[in-house]
Amino acid sequence: MDLLEAIILGIIQGLTEFLPVSSSGHIELGTAILNIQTTDNLLFSVVVHAATALSTILVFRKDILHILDELFQFKWNESTEFVLKIIISIIPIAIVGVFFEDQIEALFGGNVLLVGSMLILTGLLLSFTYFQKSNDGKMTYLSALIVGIAQSIAILPGVSRSGATIATALILGIDRERAARFSFLMVLVPIIGASILKFRDYLQQPPADQGIGGIVLFAGFIAAFVFGYLACKWMLGIVRKGKLIYFAIYCFVVGIISIVTQL
Repeated sequence: MDLLEAIILGIIQGLTEFLPVSSSGHIELGTAILNIQTTDNLLFSVVVHAATALSTILVFRKDILHILDELFQFKWNESTEFVLKIIISIIPIAIVGVFFEDQIEALFGGNVLLVGSMLILTGLLLSFTYFQKSNDGKMTYLSALIVGIAQSIAILPGVSRSGATIATALILGIDRERAARFSFLMVLVPIIGASILKFRDYLQQPPADQGIGGIVLFAGFIAAFVFGYLACKWMLGIVRKGKLIYFAIYCFVVGIISIVTQL
């Protein structure tokens, strides 16, 4: 992987982590189109995911500081309840990650046909939100679990995590602002946890061929961070305006093209 490829993949990761078009799917398509062959893809994945996690923290820094402030009051309050819902929401993806890690990893590695099919599935899910009227519901413990299940399904390449979780929340009648805020904050723990585990795996079994240099990794990190920050801010506005249907059309088009190229 050279400098330009790292920047391109970093931009793809940053944009698609928050826009409802599947970051994993686009990274798979990007590596297939660019024909990137490197033994250090694992380390690069850790770096760009850490970058998008950092951009999320920056966007929601006030919310996070407020939650931490109330949480350490050790009283039952709104922030304590919110954190409990976050914990409930990450249970499904934790189960999938622990018990089905090998099966999930086997689905990655340039499976363009699968990515295309899952992008169409994402498009269908986003399409359902077009028929939703204005929502004003709150996130309950049950809805947090259901949104968490949607997030666990989004581990498949081509299923958008933000698209699946936000669309599911909207279909459940959750207020748009709450749906977006919950969706972006709920992913912090899984992303950070997965990055730590992947980095541990990298340290335990480093590749013999050190294919990516420090400058290349840094370029990918900066690209993912900057475009992740911009995409996160942009996505918040999109959800408020209820414009997810445009991304549904995009997913349909890219999904169909991906499938056709493999037939």
